[in-house]
Amino acid sequence: MVPIRSHLAKGRVARILHALRRCLWISLCAAAAVSHGADLDARFNQWFAAQTNLQSWSADFTQTRSLKVLAQPLVATGKVWVTTPGLFRWELGQPAQTIALRQPNQLLIIYPRLKRAEKYALSAAPTGPLKDALALMDATLPRDRTTMEERFRLLSAAETNSLLQMTLQPKSASARKFISEILIAFRTNDFAIAVTELKFADGSSLRNDFTNTVLNRPMDPALFDVKLGPDFTVVEPLRQ
Repeated sequence: MVPIRSHLAKGRVARILHALRRCLWISLCAAAAVSHGADLDARFNQWFAAQTNLQSWSADFTQTRSLKVLAQPLVATGKVWVTTPGLFRWELGQPAQTIALRQPNQLLIIYPRLKRAEKYALSAAPTGPLKDALALMDATLPRDRTTMEERFRLLSAAETNSLLQMTLQPKSASARKFISEILIAFRTNDFAIAVTELKFADGSSLRNDFTNTVLNRPMDPALFDVKLGPDFTVVEPLRQ
């Protein structure tokens, strides 16, 4: 018989992983992997060369979320800002219904209308799918192919309509229990991100189409900080 405490722990991790879906995609917006074709391989090398000078980027996006239990996908719009070293701010909805902040040592998910925030210490995750999912966030703004190839394997790659599209799979078996595939496409003229799509192990998916991308514009550090009012409830699911 499995102890009740074990069931509760598994349920808590499942809820945390579900919450992370709402923001994990942004950490993968700059992921890449090795190509099997010489031409595509050259394109990837050009893309990595462009990343060397990439310090920040921002964009508008349309997010399409498909769930097995829904006949029609959920569509929303938002804004994203990404900068080095590995920081991002994601706002979904206008006005923002969800704000996700990747800070140096934690992930903060804020629900302004509910006056609630969830804080995830990146060093506090237990070993397993949750820890691997959080580790994928470090794929933001990659600087070399070796780092990416340590975490992902390439399933397919193709260039169509000025977009280089690749389908990746996490190498970690426990990460694949959460994310089965990652589709990424970037424009071949300026190497800006165009599309990301996460396919989850339960059959759901999360796609983002980016527009109005701006590269290397100075960003206010306050974008990646937040002052929560005393009326906010702050919880730390990893400590519960």
